[in-house]
Amino acid sequence: MRPVALASLALASLALASALTGPGRADILPPEPEPAPLPRADESGWAKVDGIALWYEMFGRGGPDPVILLHGGLGDSGAWGGQVPALALRHEVIVVDSRGHGRSEAGDATLGYDLMAKDVLALMDHLGLRRAAIVGWSDGGIIGLDIAIHHSERLTKLYAYGANYNVAGLAEGFASEPSKDAEALERAVVHMWLTEPDFTPEELGGIRVPTVIADGENDTVIRREHTEELARLIPGAQLEILPEVGHAGMWEDPEAFNASVTAFLDGDQ
Repeated sequence: MRPVALASLALASLALASALTGPGRADILPPEPEPAPLPRADESGWAKVDGIALWYEMFGRGGPDPVILLHGGLGDSGAWGGQVPALALRHEVIVVDSRGHGRSEAGDATLGYDLMAKDVLALMDHLGLRRAAIVGWSDGGIIGLDIAIHHSERLTKLYAYGANYNVAGLAEGFASEPSKDAEALERAVVHMWLTEPDFTPEELGGIRVPTVIADGENDTVIRREHTEELARLIPGAQLEILPEVGHAGMWEDPEAFNASVTAFLDGDQ
């Protein structure tokens, strides 16, 4: 794994641990395996979007049916090392470090899902992509939902794993505002978790992009009933619960996760 990915994953673990509140909460995030390292990219660099530089990498350059992989909060694009080789067999695959994460610049704007969704659209413009599928994990899935609501014409399909559509979807007592001594990214992301997203049933009901709402059966971050409700609110959405994995199912069982994603992306829906 690249050093930047290790650093980001270490920060994520520390931030999540410090954000947990209440007695007996230490087991809410069980130990997770590390993702596989990303393969060598066909193209990589920074895209200038809205006054910042976003780091991206492309695999299977020039292939059909582009897919953008969006990582979770406090992580980076190194999260997808177990998925890129499988997806790049049939797709052009793009990974990106979200604003303020990994190698991407933070800028001065307040971090939020809508802002990061606009970053993804600007990256697509930079790469000359009119439409693409999105596979998003956790915060990445929420960014995908934001794009599906506000810019569905840019999406072909959406696979959202471990995403919530409002703060009520988080497990009880999951997080509290970090201390003033915390890193700036940690403070910004945890504050975002506690205040966003807030998509309405009407907004979700207007999504017309083929969608899978997925999660692991052992997820201790997002409540199962919330995931099920999210799938019901999106017309025609499929609900996919992967067995014996939690919030980081793509690391815990990459084979099952990849089979679920590829069946959706390469199927008829």
